[in-house]
Amino acid sequence: MSDSSKVFSTRNDWRAELLDRVRRLIQQAEPQAIEERKWAKPSNPAGVPVWSLDGIICTGETYKDKVKLTFARGAALPDPHGLFNAGTDGKVRRAIDLQAGDTLDEPAFRDLVRAAAALNRASRKG
Repeated sequence: MSDSSKVFSTRNDWRAELLDRVRRLIQQAEPQAIEERKWAKPSNPAGVPVWSLDGIICTGETYKDKVKLTFARGAALPDPHGLFNAGTDGKVRRAIDLQAGDTLDEPAFRDLVRAAAALNRASRKG
């Protein structure tokens, strides 16, 4: 295991704490959402957390300086609180980059998760 992957797997690391908080918020917003780990690689042997409900809602990737929450269909989601701050010029995905000490508007994030799940449901029906 490389030194960088050891940092990310440490339970008291700010990135792990942030992902735990995101996990809790997603479960509050959409209790039936499923978390899986995908895309394991040598630099991240545990893989990337992926939350799904009728399709991918978002992923949570850890980097040295940030946690990136990427919404698979973020470009199609309303973002009245301006949570998306990365990938905003993409045609499909949008992301929220959070660095140590950043705050996340929890009610707005839960709304975004609900909107992503609703978009997934609507796409399945149509």
